[in-house]
Amino acid sequence: MKNKSLIYVFVAIFIVGGVYFILGRQTSIAPTHQTQESASVTSAPAQPDSTDCTENPTPSQTEGPYYKSGSPLRNNIAEGISGEILIITGYIYDKNCNPISNAWLDFWQADSNGVYDNARYRLRGHQFADEKGMYRLETIVPAQYGSRPAHIHVKVMPPNGPILTSQIYFPNDPKNQTDSIFNQELIMTVEASENVMQAEFNFVLNQ
Repeated sequence: MKNKSLIYVFVAIFIVGGVYFILGRQTSIAPTHQTQESASVTSAPAQPDSTDCTENPTPSQTEGPYYKSGSPLRNNIAEGISGEILIITGYIYDKNCNPISNAWLDFWQADSNGVYDNARYRLRGHQFADEKGMYRLETIVPAQYGSRPAHIHVKVMPPNGPILTSQIYFPNDPKNQTDSIFNQELIMTVEASENVMQAEFNFVLNQ
């Protein structure tokens, strides 16, 4: 009888220990799974809104006399330069309004006095659109250049595609109406605030 009692005790201990082991594993696994699930939701990138795509290819324009190849890779081309801050965002689409990832964009412009830097790479830089076809440029508002309205030069090239060379403009610039190459389709959507000017422009490539 004494031996049987000892056996029953060992069996009971084994069963209770197994139950605690299983419960302990469930408690430790569940929070990790919830944390991973929450992170995947909050870090999901924004989707491009194809309703902003006109299906009309962005018009090309002249390169002008001040383009320089070999600009640095950067989203902010105005570091250390005084002027009104301008942030431009947008998407690169094909003619069917599908976003194009990894498109190359090269920007250059005049400063707040209407002067281009031809010796260095001030207010010049290139970048690549992200996996959703989005780009983001941080710069300053350029001044009018001679008889021309304020504008920003850009080259856009999709992977394994031709280069689009164009210029983008600001609304309500009085020189828009007298400029010989100005195109209404190249006006940015602009929203000015107290500290920064926000603008949007989507490029549609003919491919």
